[in-house]
Amino acid sequence: MSAVRDFTASRDSSFTAGREKRTRPRGYIANYNPQARTVALLDEVKAVLDEYRDYLPLTARQIYYRLIGAYGHPKTEAFYANLCEHLANARRGGVIPFEAIRDDGVTTINRRYFTDEDDFRWHLRTLARGYRRDLMATQPCHVEVWCEAAGMLQQLESVAHRYSIRVFSSGGFDSLTAKKDIADRIIQVGKPAIILHLGDHDPSGESIFRSSTEDVTAFVLADRPNAMVTVEFRRVALTARQVVEYGLPTAPAKASDSRSRAWQGGTCQLEALSPRQIADILDEAIRDCLHLGRLEGDREVEAEERERVTRLLLEGPGHAP
Repeated sequence: MSAVRDFTASRDSSFTAGREKRTRPRGYIANYNPQARTVALLDEVKAVLDEYRDYLPLTARQIYYRLIGAYGHPKTEAFYANLCEHLANARRGGVIPFEAIRDDGVTTINRRYFTDEDDFRWHLRTLARGYRRDLMATQPCHVEVWCEAAGMLQQLESVAHRYSIRVFSSGGFDSLTAKKDIADRIIQVGKPAIILHLGDHDPSGESIFRSSTEDVTAFVLADRPNAMVTVEFRRVALTARQVVEYGLPTAPAKASDSRSRAWQGGTCQLEALSPRQIADILDEAIRDCLHLGRLEGDREVEAEERERVTRLLLEGPGHAP
C-alpha cells in the first residue's frame, strides 16, 4: 500500500498553495489545491516515502537529500525552505500522512491509565505476548545510541531495539545535565560502555562531540567504583570517509563559525545518507560491540520465556477467547 494518498484527491479552487493564500494556514486545509508543479514535486515525495516505507517517519532533510540525488533538485536552502512549506501544506491538506514525516524535537512523559481491572488484565497479556528479554544484560559491555536529529529517533530505534539498546536524542548533547546523566547511567550499569554517535559532518557537530566525550569521560573516571567501568565514544556517522564513500553532496563550512578555520573540506548533514544506509551502518556498528554467540543464545531463551509467560497470563481469570 502506498505511504501517501492520491495527490489528486480533495482539490478545488478555494486554496492554491503559494499563490492565492498569502497567510500561513492554521489547522487542516479543507480544500487543498496545489499548482501543477507542486503536484509534480509531491509525486516525487510520494515515491521517496514509498521507497523508504520500512523506515518511516522520515525527516524533511532526508526527503530533501533524496530529491536532490534521485530527481536532480538543487542543493540550496531556498529549495529546502520551499519543500518544507509544501510538506506542511500537503499534510494539512490530508494527502501526506502526518506520521510519515517528523519535524519536531518534542520530549514527552507518558503514563498509562486503565479503564478498569479487565483493561489492566488485557494490558498484561499484551505485554506478555510482546515480552522482550534485555539482551544487553549478559553482554560484556553497555551500549547506547545517540543522534543529533530528534526526528530520526524512531528510525534508529527500529534497528537498536533488536539488541535491547536505547536510543537518545543528542540535540542537547552539549547539555551539562545530559552529560552527567550519561556518566551516572554508565556507573550504575557497572561495566565498560560504548556510546555510538550519529551527527552531521561539520565543525560545530565535531566540536560538540569531542568536548562531550571528554566531559562524560571525566565524570566517569571521577565517580566510578572501580577501573572496570570505562566509556568509549564511537563516531558512527557522519564521517569524512563516508562522505566520499557514498558520494554525498557537501557545502563549505560557515565562515561565521570560528571553528571553521581549522576545518578541512566541505560539510555534510547526516540526512544526506539514505535511511537504508543509516540503518545498515548502525546495525554493523552495534554488532561490532557485541558478543554475537551470547546474543543468539539469549534470543533462544527469550522465545522460551515469552511462550511461558504468555501461557501463564492467558490461563488467568478474565480471559476472553
